[in-house]
Amino acid sequence: MSDTKEGLRMMGAPAPGEYALNDAALPPASPHVVNSLMVVYRRRWTVVTAFVLATAGATVYTFSQPRLYEARTRLLIETENPNVVNFKAVIDEDQTKAEYYQTQYNIIQSRAIGRRALDELKLWNTPPFGGTAPADSPFSLRRVIALVHTTNAGPPPPPPDETALQSRAVDAFLARLDVTPVRNSRLVDIKYRLDDPALAQKIVNAVAHAYIEQTMEFKFTASKQAGDWLEERLAEQRKIVEQAEARLQAYREEHDAIVPAEDRQNIVVQKLADLNTALTRAKTERIQKQSAYDQIRNARDVPGSVDTFPLILTNSFIQQQKSQLSELQREYAQLSEKLGDKHPEIIKVKSALQISQAKLSGEISKVVDSVKTDYLAAVAQERSLTAALEQQKTEALVMNRKAIEYGVLERDAKSSRQIYESLMQRAKETGVSAELKTSNISVIDRAETPRTPVEPRVQYMLTLGGCGAFLFALCLAFFFEHFDNRIKTPEEIQTHLRLASLGLVPAVRLKGSMSPSLYKRAPGNFAEALRTIRTNVLFALPEEAARCILVTSTAPGEGKSVIASNLAMSLAHSGARVLLVDGDMRKPRGHELLGGPQEPGLSNVIVGETKLADAVRRTPIPSLWLLAAGKTPPNPAELLGSERFRDLLLSLQTRFDWIIIDSAPIMAVADASVMAHRATGVLFVVGSEMTSRHAAQKAVEQLTHCRARIIGAVLNRVALDRNRYYYSHYYSREYQAYYRSERTAS
Repeated sequence: MSDTKEGLRMMGAPAPGEYALNDAALPPASPHVVNSLMVVYRRRWTVVTAFVLATAGATVYTFSQPRLYEARTRLLIETENPNVVNFKAVIDEDQTKAEYYQTQYNIIQSRAIGRRALDELKLWNTPPFGGTAPADSPFSLRRVIALVHTTNAGPPPPPPDETALQSRAVDAFLARLDVTPVRNSRLVDIKYRLDDPALAQKIVNAVAHAYIEQTMEFKFTASKQAGDWLEERLAEQRKIVEQAEARLQAYREEHDAIVPAEDRQNIVVQKLADLNTALTRAKTERIQKQSAYDQIRNARDVPGSVDTFPLILTNSFIQQQKSQLSELQREYAQLSEKLGDKHPEIIKVKSALQISQAKLSGEISKVVDSVKTDYLAAVAQERSLTAALEQQKTEALVMNRKAIEYGVLERDAKSSRQIYESLMQRAKETGVSAELKTSNISVIDRAETPRTPVEPRVQYMLTLGGCGAFLFALCLAFFFEHFDNRIKTPEEIQTHLRLASLGLVPAVRLKGSMSPSLYKRAPGNFAEALRTIRTNVLFALPEEAARCILVTSTAPGEGKSVIASNLAMSLAHSGARVLLVDGDMRKPRGHELLGGPQEPGLSNVIVGETKLADAVRRTPIPSLWLLAAGKTPPNPAELLGSERFRDLLLSLQTRFDWIIIDSAPIMAVADASVMAHRATGVLFVVGSEMTSRHAAQKAVEQLTHCRARIIGAVLNRVALDRNRYYYSHYYSREYQAYYRSERTAS
């Protein structure tokens, strides 16, 4: 048995005693795409119905729309007017900017152009602009939008220059007008949509004509207004020029300004510059001579310092006297060694020394006096130039003041003359441009009567409606799926109930009210499903003397009695002694499924009316016995919870290998709760697409509170034929073909 358990674990089946799953034991989640396809397939009739209805609605709406025809006129908007004259017009159209073209597009769609076109074609009292307009289709989107807008905001007030009727007419006219520029060109298409193709052609041509006429009128009006304004300004400017020139001439006569002020000012400035240069040189020379004078004056007080002065060194006479003085001093030194102080030779040499010394001192004094004289002369020159510069500055300031006054008058006269001449030139140009009847806008293609409607675009709208209908149908299917919390797959049992899935049982359709039974040769997939459940149950419970299984469900109608009876049959086919106990005393079905009377049965044995041997009877299936429900008592829960029932169950476990108890639904009555903890295990039956997750969870909680040992759950009544793709990874057509071949071979 241990090898068998290990093999089942490797195959993913629950081993004996392993009835609950944790997070690690859950199967991997299916990909989102596969899950979505399964949802769509299971809700296919909802998807198909919603798709058909939405597509039909889109088709009805498309073919109920009025037929609209579009007329088109193509204009060329040049960057400038035809080159008749080479001067600028009054209106400077800077066509190099994108704003200019956007402005033109807005002008074409303006109310003024709309009024012009309505006046030209006399459409004020013509539907749909005036008069009695035909009613829109009840499916018209325009009618719905207009109704909502009128209800929420109310009708807009008309412009000051329009009546209420005219305002509505212009609004209706402009609502159908469209201006579309041609990409990367100066062309623009004017389009108009209307249910009358001939009228649409007339309107779009009228709009183009009104736009060109208004542009030319605007230019003419602007040129005329500019010309009138220029004439007025020209007369005023002529007087200003005369007054300015008179003031300038009076100033010239008053200040004797024969030489132009600019030339006179230039002479003064040149003199000032020359004096400034001379003063700079004089200052430099004075500084140099002052330095030499201070140096030689200071050197006279220091013995021997004068000899190093440059002027002394370069004076040949001084150098000659110094040489003679040196010779005499040497001669005196030689004689003084031989002769006395009163010797005639000594006296003669002394006399010569004194004379030579006097000559040297005198010459040095002359050099010092000459340096001083040069310094004083430089100082005098500097003072003279400084005085002359100050005087020239004063004259320059006076000249500047006069030049400023003269310049102001001269500039005033000149600017006035220039303005006058410019105004005169512009007035002449404006007069010429006002007479030009040229336009930079021309019609390239005039509108022709359209032959085919542009709206509704049947193919586009039907395609769009089909796509929208498909998306709507998908959203509706997922919407229903989101709020449908019924259990439909074994994965949901594992995920939401935390129970092991022991298998699923397909729904079987039989004639009349017959229930599927292995005894009456049920379909192959049904029989194989019961065998799978039997195998899982065998390994889900430990090997004991007798194993007792309680079969219950959340609510009535989930097929627990069919599962209990067929599980008992399947166990009996394996050779085990099996007893099927019909513990649902309120609505017993065991006697109906296996044949025989309802009494005597379980209730009769518990109350002591019948012996157990008389109540338990054989069935047509070998190794299978049935204990029917017996007489319906008024208190089934009390009977099933009594000690007599416990003793009865212990007695039966000594006689049979398996005891299958068909119990009442757990949430309907308390019968299953009082029996659950006495059974070896509980098999929980869930009806596919019948039981909500919340109710099933409450039922499992109730069994857990009763200390029941839940071995797993069975998903019953699975609609394989209706949702074949949805359950394809559980049962496919190949499996069914295999069942049929197996049955044929047997």
